[in-house]
Amino acid sequence: MIELKHLKIIKALHENGTLTRAANVLCLSQSALSHQIRYLEKKLNIALWEREGRNLRLTKAGQLLLQAAQQLLPILKQTEETIKAYAHGSQGILRIGVECYPCYKWLTSVIGIFLQEMPDVEVEILNKFQFSGHEGLLNHHIDVLITPDIERKTGIYIETLAQYKLVLLVANDHPLAYKQIVTPKDFIDETLLTFPVPLERLDILTFFLNPAHIRPKYIKKIESTELILQMTTLRRGVCILPEWLADIFVGKMPIKKIQIGTHGGLSQKLFAILRKQDKKIIYIQRFIDISRKAMKNNNI
Repeated sequence: MIELKHLKIIKALHENGTLTRAANVLCLSQSALSHQIRYLEKKLNIALWEREGRNLRLTKAGQLLLQAAQQLLPILKQTEETIKAYAHGSQGILRIGVECYPCYKWLTSVIGIFLQEMPDVEVEILNKFQFSGHEGLLNHHIDVLITPDIERKTGIYIETLAQYKLVLLVANDHPLAYKQIVTPKDFIDETLLTFPVPLERLDILTFFLNPAHIRPKYIKKIESTELILQMTTLRRGVCILPEWLADIFVGKMPIKKIQIGTHGGLSQKLFAILRKQDKKIIYIQRFIDISRKAMKNNNI
């Protein structure tokens, strides 16, 4: 009774808000879209939308149908694309989600090695989600999630790729540059330059500053690693990077790395997360093996 086109309609209406915009996205006339809506409601014998001026609001029944669309459409799309890949002689498509801004330089080398070894697999990289990475994994938007954060949920499998230290980077002429180890109090008057992730996901806050009830004077979010480092050299702030990434730039730029805290410093792990039923797929396991080896070879 409920057809694929109905799922696409409810998803388009939810995402676009009005009949006009949804009809444009679906390449339908507004009258044709209205007819489809009325037909579906008649078949189901229940209202799916309510009007609020020019906008449409989902009823409870409509919200239930939307949930089904959000779960099923990505799976069907993935299946269709994978079948097309088979038809073109490929083994499949590997969709990699990335929740680790500093990881792109490392990931570039990993993808290069992977594509040489697995030329019959297509690769897609997603780094900006309209969903959490874990949600995207469970809803089949992605196949592997690279992240320093884990949420233990039913149906997922977690592989540890590496453990590494986080270090503080400051300009060579910064007042903190003479220190070998920084304490939470050293951040009180500083501007912390960081990637645009939720504050609760910043290890420097969660595991180092928050327990001491200290916050930096300012927190400035920047997407580009290069821009963060440039601003650090100009003493516009200080930044936290994985030590393996910091070592690439220390010596090439007028910056110094400093250990964060005592007892060996502040550590972080990087994980590859996938659906349990996919862990035996050969090209996914090969991607994880190559990733772990690349981390080890780079002393990460």
